[in-house]
Amino acid sequence: MLGLLSARQAGLDDPARLRRAEHTRRVLSLELNKDRDVERIHGSGINTLDIEPVEGRYMLSGGSDGVIVLYDLENLSRKPSYTCKALFSVGRSHPDVHKFSVETVQWYPHDTGMFTSSSFDKTLKIWDTNTLQPADIFHFEGTVYSHHMSPVATKHCLIAVGTKSPKVQLCDLKSGSSSHILQGHRQEVLAVSWSPRHEYVLATGSADGRVKLWDVRRASGCLSTLDQHNGEKSKASSEAANTAHNGRVNGLCYTSDGLHLLTIGTDDRMRLWNSSTGENTLVNYGKICNESRKGLKFAISCGCNTEFAFVPYGSTIAVYTVFTGELITGLRGHYSTVNCCVFQPHFQELYSGSKDCNILAWIPAPREPVPDDISEKSLPQRHLNPAYEDAWSSSDDEG
Repeated sequence: MLGLLSARQAGLDDPARLRRAEHTRRVLSLELNKDRDVERIHGSGINTLDIEPVEGRYMLSGGSDGVIVLYDLENLSRKPSYTCKALFSVGRSHPDVHKFSVETVQWYPHDTGMFTSSSFDKTLKIWDTNTLQPADIFHFEGTVYSHHMSPVATKHCLIAVGTKSPKVQLCDLKSGSSSHILQGHRQEVLAVSWSPRHEYVLATGSADGRVKLWDVRRASGCLSTLDQHNGEKSKASSEAANTAHNGRVNGLCYTSDGLHLLTIGTDDRMRLWNSSTGENTLVNYGKICNESRKGLKFAISCGCNTEFAFVPYGSTIAVYTVFTGELITGLRGHYSTVNCCVFQPHFQELYSGSKDCNILAWIPAPREPVPDDISEKSLPQRHLNPAYEDAWSSSDDEG
């Protein structure tokens, strides 16, 4: 670290390299923080979490009991040990509370004045954060499994919704109506995710084992259907040739640059796709136990030398390197099945929600101080995890 700092100070190194190295160190040292608790409000399992992208300060949670809670993650007390307090909740006594399990919550990407929630009660609700009243409610014919707003859209306000119907619904915030539908899946749509790179590109995962990429401006809609065999039909029957998984696809997550898409299925497999070509990169993550009958909410880091995926795995959270498939560690602390996790990129923190009704905070371990009488050169140099190493090369690094 001292070498990186001195090289940056002398103008010999790219400042971004130091930032990536420190982000990577922090992610690899995540641990259950004994000094930070999240106030326990939910009386049943927690299905979904979301942290607003503007300040990274406020977090939403949605539970199996239909309750929604908003937390302030900032340490206002300035004490070493503190509890992230719930600012308010849409509890069972609220007149507009969801009647059944809340499956997805999401902040409006551009400010904290609005958030959205969808539920097994067949509704998607648009909430005014200040009044805690629904500004709009969309009703559907079937159970709502997932919804998502584009984090980068400037020319549309569409919310993609996955329901019990094989048709993907697009709801327009401006008009307050369902703008159009995307047809192509054969069974219920369990996961939806807009590209963080192209505002009109949408990925959807279904119980039919298929993952489809859509351009919502096109009449036909579908750009491609991802194929786990990359077109080599000789390796599989024609029936399975155009499937992403040999089971239900219940998890989707783009990398922060939008160049790759990570998918999870009930075939106990996770796959990484080139989002431009639709090619299966064939990264082997091994067996990933996935028994969820609904959507699985996992997360990917941001700003590291190599990115990491945080995947609920029973009562633990498995941490994988995205591009090599290496299982780095398992984060243990929950007493029951983990349903969701969300990454906070401002400080490289992770929050997870479980059937045990708890939200746990995973915080980077503090850096060990180096005694004054020990020089950096005398410290062991090669005991670092390979994931710490910068994948970028520079002529300044040679010699």
